Amino acid sequence: MQKMMKRADWNLLRAFHMTATTGSLSAAARELGLTQPTLSRQVNGLEQTLGVVLFERQGKKLVLTRHGRELLEYASAMNEAAQSVLMSANGHAQITGRVCISATDSMSTYVMPEIFDILRQEAPGVSLVLDVDNAQTNLNQMEADIAIRHAKPDQPELVGEFVCETEAYFFASKDWVKRHGLPAKPSDLKGEHLIGFGDVEQLAGHLSSLGFRVGGKDFKLASNSATAAWEMVKRGLGVAAMSKEVARRSPEVVQLFPTEAAIRVPIWAVTHRAMQSSPRVRLVQDILVRELTRVNAI
Repeated sequence: MQKMMKRADWNLLRAFHMTATTGSLSAAARELGLTQPTLSRQVNGLEQTLGVVLFERQGKKLVLTRHGRELLEYASAMNEAAQSVLMSANGHAQITGRVCISATDSMSTYVMPEIFDILRQEAPGVSLVLDVDNAQTNLNQMEADIAIRHAKPDQPELVGEFVCETEAYFFASKDWVKRHGLPAKPSDLKGEHLIGFGDVEQLAGHLSSLGFRVGGKDFKLASNSATAAWEMVKRGLGVAAMSKEVARRSPEVVQLFPTEAAIRVPIWAVTHRAMQSSPRVRLVQDILVRELTRVNAI
């Protein structure tokens, strides 16, 4: 790839880099101030120059091939070097560009808006995109620049920064407690009182280890969305676990089983190795880590 890079024009590499990092020709064209056909010709020209396919179309998405992922590492380094030269020449470090952050639906709904407000103040030149996704966003395919997840990445191309460890507890609405009473221990609850979200079979296994008497088929209410499940809890439909960051924003709920140990939930900020040298990604990640740590400490 290094030999092929010597034959590539920087304008073509810049077109490729912007397309790879924004995820679409139209977005890249807007960022570079070009028409989409012009940008498309530049990307095609780079592929012809290098003799490799850099992108594959999957529906409406542009997905990097193996050659594309390899080239992106070199192009990112060249792009950041070019940005550094311009910053030095201008005498300031105004960082611009687009950063996509992936987070679960509950964190995206209840925590990220506050942090986005701070990001907008401290990084005014950066355009922010929030990708709400409970699944593992494919960082290898650059579907996001930073993913906030609850597990350390196990792929060599991904780099994880441990942020903090939060706590989750079980909650019910004050109205639900008034109607059903305050359970003393997890085994006092029946499956019909519990609201499931995500993989309910996996959830049932975890709850059983905590003392609940529940199987996957016992949930009378369930959703693939933690946010929807939490709204059901707030409306008095049942009981569910939720992180303290989310729960404290809901005065209508009460914590159950205060003597039981908290559920420990790690938080990681994960990026692709190729994006580690990006000033805009580094800036956003530093602010994210700082603010998530602050929110967790409250």
